[in-house]
Formats: sequence, structure tokens, C-alpha cells
Amino acid sequence: MNHFPAIIMIALATVTASLFGLVLIPDWQMDSFVAVEATTPDGSKVIYPRPLDDWREKPGRDLYRGLGCIYCHSQQVRPEGFGADLERGWGQRRSVPLDYILQRPPFTGTMRTGPDLSNIGMRQPSEQWHFLHLYDPQITSKGSVMPPFKFLFTESDQDSVPDIGAIELPGGGQGSPKWIIPNEEAKQLVAYLKSLKQELSLDDLQ
Repeated sequence: MNHFPAIIMIALATVTASLFGLVLIPDWQMDSFVAVEATTPDGSKVIYPRPLDDWREKPGRDLYRGLGCIYCHSQQVRPEGFGADLERGWGQRRSVPLDYILQRPPFTGTMRTGPDLSNIGMRQPSEQWHFLHLYDPQITSKGSVMPPFKFLFTESDQDSVPDIGAIELPGGGQGSPKWIIPNEEAKQLVAYLKSLKQELSLDDLQ
């Protein structure tokens, strides 16, 4: 028991050092980063990272978190030599701190039951692909273990187009829905997913 004060002091010192090293110092470093302007390969000027719009992308980010997507998908492309992220095509480059300066909190993720989504907006630019994937992942990704999010859609078995924005299901009809109509939450979630892009190279970010 004579060593009890020393043990307490060591424990407090360890907690304090961890707090500074893992939380406060990285947070101060993040505050020193600012958005950059660069030219994309198609010649257009962009500010990176681009803020999310309030209309659909920000609400879509809240839905992404609320639906638990963060438990299965990361948003952090590891550097070459630390995994096969680049070989799998999950990103065009490794992730860097600048990617996260506008994210509160950043969704880097800890699990990879599904693929990394850092660059899903460029990997899958089709809005229709995302709607079909959310409705039933098996339509676009055979073997996926992702649960379907059919509650984000209204189903229709009409022969003609039931609504503007309706999407025809492959193999629909004969007892199964022929069309799906995304609700506002589905549109918000897809808008957020399409905003996830690695638009600039590492050279542009340095």
C-alpha cells in the first residue's frame, strides 16, 4: 500500500499523456489545415474539401450515421503497403488529414464488413445504381451481406411509369414489384454517398 500514491500518479500521467497524444494534439494539427483550390483532370477548378449542401447531402450524412452504415463501411483508404485498398480500387490515393477537416465527426470507421466508401461517388457515379443497391444489394452486388433498405422506397407493379423518378427493377413483375420510387430520405442518402469523392491527387493536396 506504500506504493499506492505512486501508482495513482503513474495512472494519471498515462491518461494525461494519452489524452494529449491521441486527442488534443491531433485536433490542434487538424485545425491548421485549410481547404485548397486545385484544377481537376477535366480542367475545372474546385475547392477541396467541398462543403456538403444543406438540401440533401448533410441530411444524408445524418441518415448514413443513423442507419448504422458506419458500422460496416470505413472512409479511410490505407497507404500502399498497409493493405490492398488501392488494389481493390477503393480509392485513387491514400486518405490524408485534409480529407476530414470539414467532417464533425469524421466517419473513418473501424469495421470493413463492406468496402471502403471514401471514393464511392466516383466509383459509382450512377444515381440509379445507388437506389437499386439500397433497395436490394443483391441486384447490383451478388453475394453482398448488406441488409436491404426497402423502407426507403415505394413499390409499384404498374405496367407504365408510375411516377417521375421511378426506377424499373430488373426482373420485376409477375408478383413482384416492377418499379421502385425513392422517398426523400433515399434521395438524401444517395446524395451524400455521391458526394464522397477523392477528386484531387496527393500532389494537389500538398
